Amino acid sequence: MPYQFIQVQQDDHRTTITLNRPESLNAINPPMHAELEDAFNTFAADDNAFLAVIRGAGRAFCAGSDLKAIATTGRVPYPKHGYAGLIERFDLAKPVIAAVDGYALGGGFEIALACDLIIATERSAFGLPEPLVGSVALGGGLHRLARQVGQKQAMGLILTAERIPATEGFRLGFVNEVVAPEALDGAVDTWCTRILRCAPLAIAASKEAVMRGLDEPSLAAAMINQSDYPAFSRHQASDDATEGPRAFAEKRDPHWQGR
Repeated sequence: MPYQFIQVQQDDHRTTITLNRPESLNAINPPMHAELEDAFNTFAADDNAFLAVIRGAGRAFCAGSDLKAIATTGRVPYPKHGYAGLIERFDLAKPVIAAVDGYALGGGFEIALACDLIIATERSAFGLPEPLVGSVALGGGLHRLARQVGQKQAMGLILTAERIPATEGFRLGFVNEVVAPEALDGAVDTWCTRILRCAPLAIAASKEAVMRGLDEPSLAAAMINQSDYPAFSRHQASDDATEGPRAFAEKRDPHWQGR
């Protein structure tokens, strides 16, 4: 589908999705939800796309939902995979990186928390300000934040609806790296390069094992059941699983195909 509010670029097994409403701090309106659902569906289904980066145009990552649109038309149902087509995409085993420069507030923070890595600039800020406008962060932010930084730290942010800088996000543990604004692209490229050195199906199996394992009742159950997870089974039966040992034995770089 043609996109009006996002841009999608594909390069070297990497899909970059840019939120492109800079005049509104990339606030998400109903058509943008549909476009993001379509873009992430395409990424998930493309065997040649090994990882994704989501970022924002202009001086914000994403300021959350477009309140003006909500005030005019009322709330609309989210797409199949939830807010921004991402926050309920629980079966996506491919890694997704949030490249945050500027505000990541409300739904924007929830998008970032739904990603596997967050690389942020020093001028970035995070927060769930929904209670300040009489709303509740129902896009997974309440649950993900508590799981990623612990209950007390999460409650401190949630109950005050305050913004915190990227450096504090790094201290709390939900930000992986903080860089100067001009260094963001290079930092994201470095993370992507490091991930793409690895077998993509092994990466997918690893991500799935972590995420599904956290839902298991015990460590023992997670270790017992991981061999039945879909991405693990696909990896075990893949050409890449044999390519790695073969390349090592032949003293050459492996050629990953993602199959």
